[in-house]
Amino acid sequence: MTGFNILPLAVALLIGIAALGSCLGIALVGQKFLESTARQPEMIDALQSKFFLVAGVTDGAFIIATGIGLWFATASPFG
Repeated sequence: MTGFNILPLAVALLIGIAALGSCLGIALVGQKFLESTARQPEMIDALQSKFFLVAGVTDGAFIIATGIGLWFATASPFG
């Protein structure tokens, strides 16, 4: 193989962008959760379960992107 291989760069960008998006998404959802529980403390139980559901789905997307990136890095399906 001669030339410049950009697969490690692509994997790093895939994992990095997914991690950044996941962190920002969970931070924004956490911010809104804290605001809403401060306004209506009686809704904490319902809001908390929805918060954990959304945080899990958001984190799941990052884990899937990490798995795909590592698959590309180890199996090299394009080459």
